[in-house]
Amino acid sequence: MITTVNPATGETLADHEELDGAGIEERLARAASGWRGWRETPLEERAGLLLRLAGAYEAHKERLARQCTLEMGKTLKSAIAEVEKCAAAFRHYADNGPAMLEPLRWDLAGGGVAEGRWLAQGPVLAVMPWNFPYWQVARFLAPTIMAGNVGLLKHASSVQGSARLIEEMMGEAGAPPGLFQNLPIKSGAVNGVIADDRVVAVTVTGSEGAGQAVAEQAGKCLKKVVLELGGSDPFIVMPSADLDEAVKQAVTARIQNTGQSCICGKRMIVHADIYDAFLDRFTVAMGEVTAGDPFDEATDMGPMSSFEQRDTVLGQLAMAKAEGADLTGGAALPGEGAYMGAGVLTGVDPDGPMAREEIFGPVAMVFRAADIDEAIRIANATPFGLGSSVWTNDEGEKERFVRDIEAGMTAVNRFLASAPEAPFGGIKRSGHGRELARFGLHEFMNLKTVLLNG
Repeated sequence: MITTVNPATGETLADHEELDGAGIEERLARAASGWRGWRETPLEERAGLLLRLAGAYEAHKERLARQCTLEMGKTLKSAIAEVEKCAAAFRHYADNGPAMLEPLRWDLAGGGVAEGRWLAQGPVLAVMPWNFPYWQVARFLAPTIMAGNVGLLKHASSVQGSARLIEEMMGEAGAPPGLFQNLPIKSGAVNGVIADDRVVAVTVTGSEGAGQAVAEQAGKCLKKVVLELGGSDPFIVMPSADLDEAVKQAVTARIQNTGQSCICGKRMIVHADIYDAFLDRFTVAMGEVTAGDPFDEATDMGPMSSFEQRDTVLGQLAMAKAEGADLTGGAALPGEGAYMGAGVLTGVDPDGPMAREEIFGPVAMVFRAADIDEAIRIANATPFGLGSSVWTNDEGEKERFVRDIEAGMTAVNRFLASAPEAPFGGIKRSGHGRELARFGLHEFMNLKTVLLNG
């Protein structure tokens, strides 16, 4: 059984039947059979399904959002926004996907032409996390449908109710059998699915450990894998920035989803000239963040996704204090749920062990930088390279940051957020490959070269 628990109360929500070997085989066979039909489906019909799926998500957004809030604790208002974002992604690929799949064409110097044809390859396995139960899946599912591939989902155990609702929405949209299936399995069964010859590729969003395990098995099987892993994103503020706006967005970046987002700002790196002013305002603002009932419209943060996740963050904070850092806030809150307050860590050694950690909770590390060179050095002193956010009105500084920060994404004078129109992904230990935009559509397709006489 796979048990889901409400982190706001500690109460069991449901027990989900775990697939056994026969059940896995049945779904793999259905995926292979479904792909043989779906790859021949015209692009306009694929787009039509995506539009119907967007409509289903919008029609049931409160129901979907409520399930997500119950299972992992995010506020209901943010869960509704997540569902709406999924619908936008489905529409984006419906509207733009066919043009992205137009053949490429090159004239050959020796005579004749070559074409590049985008062809589907087969079932793709997605190993997805609990922090954005719908959006993480939509990022893989929308391009999978448009590409002519089919999807298999191994979702986090804690959000199996949400995973089942995704399957239900696919059925409501009229998806043919085998186009998308949830696999209610635990991590121990994943290697066998990857090794199956019917699975052609794997996409993973999750921790470093999860990415390493999946990539190792995919490598053994010579199968392509896209990895979107952890991040300890820098949020850099320079003297020319609008300080009030930077503070406001720093708080939003750090507490969104109760700090449980790979791309939210986690390390605030502030120029020495404005460090004290930033820290004073930021600390006050973080202290005003309300943690409570995620169904209450006035709540800023719900509980952590689980008691285990809260304990992990509290352990990191204890380690930071043992290394000499100062913590304001960031304590477990009384009551029955997995709640904790927003917090600020200062005095962390930028070259020490704690600075290399990803704090997956609502606590920010704040560093002082003497100049732009030190700000960039601190920003890059991490094994991660997912996103970054820089705040400056100096054009030269903007270009330095874009060029020199080691990350897959940089936001200028705004905090980082994903969008279906732009590629998403990181470098270093944050993974490789790209999701979204045309790049996410092409990741798991065969670019076949066709030579023609003209």
